[in-house]
Amino acid sequence: MKDLSQKSSENIDYMIEEIKLKLRMASGAAMQSSAFSTEQYEDIQDIYELVMSKSNLSISEVEAIATELGRLRNK
Repeated sequence: MKDLSQKSSENIDYMIEEIKLKLRMASGAAMQSSAFSTEQYEDIQDIYELVMSKSNLSISEVEAIATELGRLRNK
């Protein structure tokens, strides 16, 4: 298990990649970890922990998570 207690762009990279894998996101290329800053670290970590805690996600959950990640992206 990766140590995610440190706010770093490497940890954001890891979490975003793991979320994309878990969600099997077709638009994963549109969600680059470089689009997020460490200012949103806690929010990204919350999403990561939610996604990883579920064995299956409904379509509406995937859509809600994608929307939230889109909201967190650097403007």
